[in-house]
Order: sequence, then structure tokens, then C-alpha cells
Amino acid sequence: MSLPGPGTAAAMYSNNLPLRAGTRGSPLALVQTRGFISLLSDACQDLRGADRLVEHVINTTGDAVQDRPLADIGGKGLFAKEIHEALLDRRIDFAVHSLKDLETELPRGIVLGCVLRREDPRDVLILGEGLDVTDDADPLSGLPAGALVGTASVRRQAQLLHARPDLRMTIIRGNVQTRLRKLRDGECQASLLALAGLNRLEMRVSGAIALDPAVMLPAAAQGVVGITLREEDTGLRDLLAIIDDLESRVAATAERAMLAALDGSCRTPIGGHATLLPDGRLILAGLVARADGGFLLKRSLGGSQSDAARIGHELGKSLRADSPMDLFG
Repeated sequence: MSLPGPGTAAAMYSNNLPLRAGTRGSPLALVQTRGFISLLSDACQDLRGADRLVEHVINTTGDAVQDRPLADIGGKGLFAKEIHEALLDRRIDFAVHSLKDLETELPRGIVLGCVLRREDPRDVLILGEGLDVTDDADPLSGLPAGALVGTASVRRQAQLLHARPDLRMTIIRGNVQTRLRKLRDGECQASLLALAGLNRLEMRVSGAIALDPAVMLPAAAQGVVGITLREEDTGLRDLLAIIDDLESRVAATAERAMLAALDGSCRTPIGGHATLLPDGRLILAGLVARADGGFLLKRSLGGSQSDAARIGHELGKSLRADSPMDLFG
């Protein structure tokens, strides 16, 4: 297959210029970017070769500041701010994101071109040395009374504290390797990570327990990689459409529509997980809570996959209407 046109991408290719994929520099971000480059190269023979598609690492504020919660420095959008700027300044041609870290309203001129096949969206509880699950029916039974759990996610914190008010929390940020090192060094007794990241890094971690969404509802779009680009680059948009994963797009659309309807800040614990059934129906579960676990509201809504955005919007509005309004300040 040849590169479609017209558009900026086609013009760059005809001038033998490489197409540049912007990415954060973490090990996981680089693995995701290289996976995207491989997938796109396989889909288009004109882009095969080391000089056709290249990664371009961009340092983001979210990665640079590791000693404070994201909410204190501007929220999850700080993982994408500098990457958006690079797109608009034409220093890169598309950008690779963990979709759960991408704001629901993108800057003017930038669109979500495609999403890749979703990895396992579940969270993983990682127990420190000497801890083990004592009740197979209760994955949290491996946490002793008053255990210190390291996480920077208010969503994970709220659900843990709602189930186990005795637990204590401490902030741990950084990439997967950094968090695991802090756990090994005894900075906490347990931590939580996204299973998708461990799978993509091909890491098998001792003491890791995958948590069913009924126990720990994932973040909206967790496990999904999204590719953004300039809205005007029609040739590249057509190309990305070829590798867009429909099921992952439907699930992410529902979850992100719910997130947009809730319009919470990074201080608002929110979870969302869509399940696509064989009969064509979609079931979306959503959650809003207080960070201390004292309030937690979970609901679900179903319908046709073609109504993913409407289902997400309606569930988000329902959750917001029946939650304390100070959660969304």
C-alpha cells in the first residue's frame, strides 16, 4: 500500500523527509512508540525502512517534576503539554500517548487520529517482600492492618481506602522501574501499577496480583495507546485510520465521554471501564469518589456500541448529579 495524499505527510514523504513520532522518554513510552512505528510500517510499504519513521523524544513537565502530586502542578495534561506544542510547531508529525493521560479536550488544531489495540486494562496490586494473599476470594487480604501503600493515583487511593479504611497512603511517582525500586527499597509495603504497562515492558513482577474491575475500577482508557496529529494533515489522518482498532476506539470513546461529562479535576477520583459484549452491546461502569474513600458512587449503563459517546455522556451526568458538588471544584 502506498502513502495516501494529498496532505502534509505525503509532501514530506515525497521530499524524503522522515515522519517523526513524538513521545515521552520513559521506557514504557518508548516501547509504545516503537510498537506504533512497527504497526504503521507494516500497514504501509512506503514507510518501511529505518529512515521513514523515527521517534522524537520530548521532555514533559509531568515527567520532570516527581516530588509532588500531579494535581498540585497542573494535572495529567502536563504529560502532553510540550508534545502538543511540538505538533503545532511542526517539530513532529504525530504523537504517541497513553490515552489515560491525555485530556478529553485537545488543543485547537490537534485531533486523535487513531487508537491501538487495548492491552489488559486492569490494575495490579504489588505486595512487598514477606506479604502474600491470605484469602483467595479477597485480593486485598495480603495487606496487613495499617499497611503503607505507595501510589500517586487518587482513583486507586480512594477505592483502596473505601474497601480498607485502615490502610495508610504515601505518594510514589515515576516510571514503572522507579516505582518498583521504591517498593523494593521499603518506601512502602505495597504499590499499584497498570497491568498494561507491565505487559508491554514484558515484565513479570513477583507479588503482583491483577485486580478485577469489580475490585478496582481502572482509569478511563487505561491500556489504550492513542495517536494525535494536526487536524489539517489529511493524508496522515487517512493513513492512521487503517490501523485504528475499532473495539478499542468504541471503549475509549465511551470512557472518555463519561470523563468529559464529569468534568472533574485531577483531584477527583474517577474510574471508567467499558466492556464490549459479543451481541454488540456495550456495558460501561463508572465511579466517582472522595480521595479519602469516605464517599464512593459506582454505576453502570448499557446500550449499542454505536451509542458509545451517548452512553458515556449519560453515565457521567448521572454520576455527577448524585455526587457532592465539591468533588468537582
